[in-house]
Amino acid sequence: MAHSLLLLLKGPLQSWGDESRFKVRATATTPTKSGVLGLIAAAQGRRRVDPVEDLTTLTMAVRVDQSGSLLRDYQTAQPWQTDPHASAHLVTRYFLSDAAFVVALESDDRLLLEGIAGALRAPVYPLFMGRRSCPTHPGLVIGIVDDPAEEALRSHPNWYATETHKSESPKKIGLALYRDAFPGEEGSVSRQDVPISFNPEHRQYGWRDVIRVDDVEMDNPCGRATPMQHDAYFDTVVNA
Repeated sequence: MAHSLLLLLKGPLQSWGDESRFKVRATATTPTKSGVLGLIAAAQGRRRVDPVEDLTTLTMAVRVDQSGSLLRDYQTAQPWQTDPHASAHLVTRYFLSDAAFVVALESDDRLLLEGIAGALRAPVYPLFMGRRSCPTHPGLVIGIVDDPAEEALRSHPNWYATETHKSESPKKIGLALYRDAFPGEEGSVSRQDVPISFNPEHRQYGWRDVIRVDDVEMDNPCGRATPMQHDAYFDTVVNA
């Protein structure tokens, strides 16, 4: 029987790097598997050199409750401890602002998920959503349900968007849903975000196939009565 641990990733800022290079640090539009599993590893007190193969077996799905907006920040870096007179380097970092995601981690081992949930509620190390400047939401752990990941996200009744976002959305809304693809499933896209090693001297990431399935349809009592005001094209592009 499949079980799923539901997590809420919501906050002013979050950043999920999967294709960052050199002085440009990008963010994915949804949480990466490496970011979520790294968060769990930190909660359990694992060192960066410790293995994480047991976590990579978890099946992951993500529901986009609020896609947020892309924020670009310029930061400077300088080796002031070793060379205080060295020139500063400009680094561009991207964040998701005011985004909200519900993540489901699926396993046949309920005890494993209960152990993860307990660690996340009382973490050994501080928990961040991709970067140290992005702390997790106090209600990170939603709970464990006895359903596969996709079904768990479809049946979860709460919509975690802001009140402003709800009031600006139509009465009927569709939340984008992504999950790990089945072998050979058509329409899947490969992402290199499965952690093999978090060792800072030799980070390694493997590939997984991800697919966008049908949106999760929900009622929005706070929404606008005029559906013509809703920009479906914009939502599709943002959540692509």
